[in-house]
Amino acid sequence: MAKKKKSANLDFSALQQKVQRQFKNLDRNDPSVWPALPKTLLFVAAAAAVAALLWFSMLKDYQDELEREQNTEVSLRQDFKTKLVKAVSLDALKKQREQVEQYVTQLEKQLPSKAEMAALLSDINQAGLGRSLQFEVFRPGSMVTKEYYAELPIALKVTGRYHDIGAFASDVAFLSRIVTLNNLSIAPAAKDGDTLSMDATARTFRYLDAEEVQAQRAAAAGKGKK
Repeated sequence: MAKKKKSANLDFSALQQKVQRQFKNLDRNDPSVWPALPKTLLFVAAAAAVAALLWFSMLKDYQDELEREQNTEVSLRQDFKTKLVKAVSLDALKKQREQVEQYVTQLEKQLPSKAEMAALLSDINQAGLGRSLQFEVFRPGSMVTKEYYAELPIALKVTGRYHDIGAFASDVAFLSRIVTLNNLSIAPAAKDGDTLSMDATARTFRYLDAEEVQAQRAAAAGKGKK
């Protein structure tokens, strides 16, 4: 038994010395001439280094992707909160929209159509005659077209008593259609001062029909292209 133990010790010692001899006097500039064991260990170390480099490179890519996804999550959460607030107040917003639409419809009803403009001009004239005013000037100007409506200025000059002129201005304000009096100028028309002369510009508005609105949009689009 003692001989066997001694033989095993000798074999292990010899193996250790053999391994150590393989690592002595290695040419660092030419690993291809190294013994098998150092060459194998070098190959394993190089493979491990490459694997570690690739692993950390992949981890970096995953880290960048993770940060992008986290930022996306924050953005989506904020977007969700915003839409949730809108969804909660959706019924109130619908009611507000209906109220606005009703108000717009009511305003549109106060605007005459193209066919009703002549009748409106007649109403303004009749409002003055009904207050015993004399029209010295009643001259509609050129129609000014806006995006959704058209504006017609009317040059006015009437003569009459002060209270009659004031009543005429009130009658114009209470016409069923929108008419405004602008650039008012009142001066005595006679030496006694009982008769006054009023110069003004009445402005009335009418809504554009569908064809006119389309034409306006086409004209605006043509200007935009230029």
